[in-house]
Amino acid sequence: MSYLLIAEDDEDDRFLAKKAFRASGSKVPIEFAKDGEELIDKLEESVEKGEKMPDLILLDLNMPKKDGRQCLAEIKQSPALKKIPVIVFTTSKLPEDIDKTYDLGTSSYINKPVEFKELINIFSLLTKYWFKTVQLPVAS
Repeated sequence: MSYLLIAEDDEDDRFLAKKAFRASGSKVPIEFAKDGEELIDKLEESVEKGEKMPDLILLDLNMPKKDGRQCLAEIKQSPALKKIPVIVFTTSKLPEDIDKTYDLGTSSYINKPVEFKELINIFSLLTKYWFKTVQLPVAS
């Protein structure tokens, strides 16, 4: 079963993401990590237990404990995790953040929208593309 893992430290943003994802019509299960440390712990635990990996990770950049840049670097350096597509999903529009995350191996960089309707649209497009269109590799 496919699933989406969202790393987001803001509780309100997690709530809105879940609501918008369901409003988009997507049936893909979602799991959340509340910070970068929890994200990496979840992924490493799944590797250790031989559990299913997420098919896609949405990654906020500015999180406590480990920020998104650190998480992205760790994911892309890990033989067991590097094939998982990671989309940076952040409020930052800084060119240096965009450049750095592409250098680290992000699959896409998306700015969080202000309008809820646009958030629904983004999740609809993500579902169509990442879960219904492309062929994803099986994470090691």
